[in-house]
Amino acid sequence: MEKKYKVKVNDSYEFEFTSEEIEAIDKQQVSESRFHVLQDNRSFKAEILNSDFNQKKYTVKINSNVYEVDIANELDLLIEAMGLSLSSAQLVNDIKAPMPGLILDVNVKEGDEVKEGDYLLVLEAMKMENTLTAPGDGVIKAVHVQKGQGVEKNQLLIELE
Repeated sequence: MEKKYKVKVNDSYEFEFTSEEIEAIDKQQVSESRFHVLQDNRSFKAEILNSDFNQKKYTVKINSNVYEVDIANELDLLIEAMGLSLSSAQLVNDIKAPMPGLILDVNVKEGDEVKEGDYLLVLEAMKMENTLTAPGDGVIKAVHVQKGQGVEKNQLLIELE
């Protein structure tokens, strides 16, 4: 299975690449941060000006233009597709199933007060137990599932207010 990457440039342009496409680029490393690249019979001088490996953010100079580049790998793309990113969890009051599965336990009932990180329910999916937690402080408005119930991806499980 080929690895896929999504690259965002200057928060404006998005590109998708496979690892095979990246390896096929005709490039020569000139120094630790400088490269010579040939693409479509055109020559480019590339230099990595700044890199944050943990955040996958880079500042790259191609010829005389500077670009801010964000790279997302397959895991990042999967987390985003499942709606599990931290930024989206903070804004959501509806707890939905991230994947199809079976409800093993419901730890809250309507009217309960919860704090950020409190365990709400346990969902078994792909032979793994996943504990869903409260994205923030609130009160349980409604519980739409019960123990032993099967659920589909994105099915509403719990509402917070």
